[in-house]
Amino acid sequence: MTSVITICDTCKRDDWAERAANDGVELTDGEALATLVEAASEGVAGVETRRHSCLMGCNHGCNVSLQAAGKLTYTLGKFETTAEAAEGIVAYAALHAESKSGQVPFKQWPQAIKGHFITRIPPLPDA
Repeated sequence: MTSVITICDTCKRDDWAERAANDGVELTDGEALATLVEAASEGVAGVETRRHSCLMGCNHGCNVSLQAAGKLTYTLGKFETTAEAAEGIVAYAALHAESKSGQVPFKQWPQAIKGHFITRIPPLPDA
């Protein structure tokens, strides 16, 4: 089954405005993270990505959600815009895709996502 990583492309970390003014940063932190996650997910079986404007987790930026039909949904946040973070998100998504329930044993979690979980939402009941 496919797990979908939704990346908030409007996330701005607390220092974004200062970096934009001083360094000429044009992309939001969310856009930068989305680009890294998209690149890291290329060719990874069972993982898709999409961008969405505002996941309403502004105090936890940068944010992503991880979803699949009939599985637990997770919101993760407080990510830096690094390749390591992107690779950890994608690696966890691949494990989520392989899991029947979406739950992944802690010992299998990539180090890059530990401490970044914000919410876990149960799947909707079958109609």
